[in-house]
Amino acid sequence: MAGIMMSAFFVLCTNLSAQTLTPENQVIALRHIIEQTEDLQQKEAALTLMAQAGTYQALTYAASMMETKKTAKMAAKAVWEILEAHPEYNGIESREMLKKATKQLKSKQKKLAKAWLQSADQNEEGFVCLFNGKNLDGWKGLVENPIARSKMSTKELKEKQKKADDLMKRDWIVENGELVYIGNGWDNICTQNNYADFELLVDWRLDPNGKEPDAGVYLRGAPQVQIWDIRRTNVGAQVGSGGLYNNQKYRSTPTSVEDNKLGEWNTFRIVMRGDKVSVWLNGVNVVDNIVLENYWDRKLPIFPSDQIEMQAHGCRCYFRNIYVKEL
Repeated sequence: MAGIMMSAFFVLCTNLSAQTLTPENQVIALRHIIEQTEDLQQKEAALTLMAQAGTYQALTYAASMMETKKTAKMAAKAVWEILEAHPEYNGIESREMLKKATKQLKSKQKKLAKAWLQSADQNEEGFVCLFNGKNLDGWKGLVENPIARSKMSTKELKEKQKKADDLMKRDWIVENGELVYIGNGWDNICTQNNYADFELLVDWRLDPNGKEPDAGVYLRGAPQVQIWDIRRTNVGAQVGSGGLYNNQKYRSTPTSVEDNKLGEWNTFRIVMRGDKVSVWLNGVNVVDNIVLENYWDRKLPIFPSDQIEMQAHGCRCYFRNIYVKEL
């Protein structure tokens, strides 16, 4: 029986690499496999394929598996293979991942990894983790909108921020390493820091049993890159997630529907430069350099810098793997 299960697993892994799945969707599927099996050979096979997929999320997940003794060596090998193939991932956190990995690598790979570290630009900050999977450090509650906040006195803003933080801690929790919205109304969770031009990575999924699943990502404090339950045709959700939903003058819908099945994980890559936004959903470019309009005052351009926000209402919504790189 064990042999049959193993054969079936390797067939599945082979099919994952052979199918036309994007690297992003391969990583989502492979992570699910790794988390469902206790068999080390299966984990190793999945990690090998994850390294070949080579996304930044693959890198961070492999790095997390170095924390477990049984998977440390195979995970370290995956970390090295990803960074060797993707020097553009150089950053403070990725360099730390590789330093840890060198302790588990064989002599030839260890030598090459140390050379990679020596040649890497030490001034490159790279991607920074916004959500640590343990608590809400680095996040705050939402106080109105950027225009309203700018008009508040320091005292007023501090008082309102305290109330907003209390609400945020009621409506957002950390569960199984995921950032989860459990509230009933509208309550965004916001980064402590502001960002101008940036690249954002974030995984998300909606509760398939929720009432009217709906969520999004606010950029520089403005709505939003939309997250939909595409079955909600009564509100036009069939167009798919990833669009700049609140745009009126410029395109608001994605160019294609790339959502995974409701309840499954999806991943965004969002790049914002100036007032223009590009979005990749599950590895497919669905918004290409489109102006994000200022929802709060359409006569004004989008704010030059402000916070990033995760928004949800109507049901539970889950986020993980949230990373930002300032450009």
